[in-house]
Amino acid sequence: MTLKDKKLAYRIYLYLGALFITSLVVSNLIFQKFFYWNPFGPVEVFGASIFEISVGVLPYPITFLITDLISEIYGRRKANQVVTAGIFASLFSMLIILVAEAAPAIESSPINDKIFTQVFALSPIAVLASMIAYLFAQYIDIGIYHFWKKLTRGRYLWLRNNFSTFLSQFIDTFTVVGLLCVFGVLPWSMFVGLVISGFLFKVFIAFLDTPFLYFFVYILRKRFHLAANEEIQLEV
Repeated sequence: MTLKDKKLAYRIYLYLGALFITSLVVSNLIFQKFFYWNPFGPVEVFGASIFEISVGVLPYPITFLITDLISEIYGRRKANQVVTAGIFASLFSMLIILVAEAAPAIESSPINDKIFTQVFALSPIAVLASMIAYLFAQYIDIGIYHFWKKLTRGRYLWLRNNFSTFLSQFIDTFTVVGLLCVFGVLPWSMFVGLVISGFLFKVFIAFLDTPFLYFFVYILRKRFHLAANEEIQLEV
């Protein structure tokens, strides 16, 4: 690979990392708004209405698509580095929210202290719960992805993409909803519905993102002349 190609590969990796971190941080900031995803009509499981979903899950599947793409093209080490950077960014955003919460609003402020607290006050707890779940889910996703990649010798991209995502998304959903209920952010009455809703929604998105993964992998492999199981080695 030429020096020009290496620089381009590093820039692409940098932009993928930026998209990953943005999606992760934003998902933690907007989680308190819920909507009703109703593809099959009203559905109840054990008396709990499902398909009631936090808007925080909307950008979250993007993070798994990006880590799978980085895993495929740049390798496991680079995918883990992005995950670690995402943890740091989320914790830093929590610190910024705590400082902003402590600063009193002036009388002419368009957003007063009460509204700001109502929207953001629970975010630090949500970020903490999300980070614990995220830490388990993302590293498991990357580990399973590379297990299947090694086992299939780089073939069957759809298999490792979906198998790794399904398990990791269930772990993420179950853990983050459980912790939010433990911390008192959400009532336990919402636990079953939110776990089932969140998991089914993420599985649905995982199916949809598989063609995109194939497309981006094809483009990058063709651009950098990579063999079926070859990865770009970045020194940085």
